[in-house]
Amino acid sequence: MMIKEKILGITLFSLFMSIGWLTGISPLKTSLKTSREASLSIKRMFANGPVININSDYVSSNQYKIDVWHYDLDLDLYPKEKMLKGIAEITGIILQPEIDRIDLNFYDNLTIKELTLNSLSARFENEGTRLSVFIEGSRIDTFKLKVIYEGTPKRTGLSAFVFGEINGMSAVYNLNEPSYASAWFPCNDIPSDKVLLDMRITNDSSQTSVSNGVLVSKELNRDRMTYHWKTYYPISTYLICLYSSTYAEFGDKYISATGDTMPIQYYVFPNHLEEAKIDFKDTPKMIEFFAKTFGEYPFLKEKYGIAEFLWQMGAMEHQTITGIGSSFIGGKNFFEDVYVHELAHHWWGNAVGPASWKDIWLNEGFSTYSEALYAESKSGNEALQSKMLSKFSDEFSSILYDPGKNLFGTTVYDKGAWVLHMLRWEVGDSIFFDILKTYFEMYKYRSASTSDFIRVCENLSKRDLSKFFNQWVYSGNENIQLDYKWIIKKDSNHKNLIILHLIQKQEKYPVFEFKLEVMLEYDNQKSFSKIYSVDKREKRIEIILDERPNQLILDPDNWLLANIKDRNSYEN
Repeated sequence: MMIKEKILGITLFSLFMSIGWLTGISPLKTSLKTSREASLSIKRMFANGPVININSDYVSSNQYKIDVWHYDLDLDLYPKEKMLKGIAEITGIILQPEIDRIDLNFYDNLTIKELTLNSLSARFENEGTRLSVFIEGSRIDTFKLKVIYEGTPKRTGLSAFVFGEINGMSAVYNLNEPSYASAWFPCNDIPSDKVLLDMRITNDSSQTSVSNGVLVSKELNRDRMTYHWKTYYPISTYLICLYSSTYAEFGDKYISATGDTMPIQYYVFPNHLEEAKIDFKDTPKMIEFFAKTFGEYPFLKEKYGIAEFLWQMGAMEHQTITGIGSSFIGGKNFFEDVYVHELAHHWWGNAVGPASWKDIWLNEGFSTYSEALYAESKSGNEALQSKMLSKFSDEFSSILYDPGKNLFGTTVYDKGAWVLHMLRWEVGDSIFFDILKTYFEMYKYRSASTSDFIRVCENLSKRDLSKFFNQWVYSGNENIQLDYKWIIKKDSNHKNLIILHLIQKQEKYPVFEFKLEVMLEYDNQKSFSKIYSVDKREKRIEIILDERPNQLILDPDNWLLANIKDRNSYEN
């Protein structure tokens, strides 16, 4: 998911950087300090994103004692009345047979007309967001619930379910993340409980209805059309979606490394058709890049698609059918990062899901860093640095792991990306990209926790990385605050002795451990470079050189989430 505030922040920074390129100034070399200050100013404007509270009692302990296998949803839409009529069939197993009820999530403003458990009428309670179905008589190992319901879904969270309209045109959509799928169908709304899905959407025959997976059939009944969509890969409830509107359609294709052809399908409002054809034209290249970098596109037997929707705050990575807000289609390729980010989620978040919402940085941090990787693939190292600089902040608002109500704040997105950037620096490119491919392959179509990811990192790097992850993921919101000064003396052999003093100034986390590249440059454009380990609050480094340098640069390629301040003094 990308939120409007974050997109605007990136856009403003990109505009600033573009001015530098257009005027012939490299913002990564001669204007690095100014660029970083501009980035910080923008980040302070958009620090937190929307506040989302997941009630502590939203999920009951009983919900972890079942495993849902399949949802069969039959949904009748009546946009003029803002009415939904639904039939949900939910199939699963009981993991702990001693339970006396099946707990699901379902908003109580929708009216349950009928409910059966294994084809028999069952007693139930629906209060708040919890639906409890009582198991009476002998214990059961498997269950099939059928719930017939109707009503107007509550618009909550970032939207949940919306009967929208624009210029007299109906546009129905949903946005479940993190915990609002239950606003329109009963479900076990836990991100780690992945399922298979059949969805039938019925609306006026003038409307095109779109969902996850592949289109199995279309059936016309008088003036109403039913679209049947089906998934063949597991999906989390927060990624289940529907869009229904008067869409213009066009398509493309992706050909995998093994020669398989997958359809790419686009559904946009008619007035945006030509702009969308321009904006979306590079999608096959994006898929190809991520397939090479992370592993093959994980939903190859289904599709990749984009549907325009009326949510004006951003975009959402619904599995195989990304939702892009109308504000982010303009025909100028101005929002490429949005498209890249949502596509990357199909590896990070969709195929490899979060074990819990505490691990959301594994979704958003990974997809945000994917923006930088794609930029690097197109334009090289300076593009990578530029993209990471746009995500720099001098202080983030929360701890990365378990960010609480700040699920969609810049900490999760941007610090998450920086952690991966620093991990790449820590272990080297070869191991880093092996980590990404291995992690993806191990947890594809499953859920992974932060500790699962760390385990992969340590196994492949053959290193204890607990300090790295403790200081960046599990601990506070500070960056490295590094002051330095350096002097040049003549040693006994009349060589140049450079003495570099480093001191970490941050308060909450007194000592970060990190690799630091020290670069010294000479008048003749040559340079000396060496990497040092910093593991103390104060460190002295001595370097002996034949030539006298005229400039010292720390972390020249911007690998560290650090505020580095020059306190230089010189001695002849």
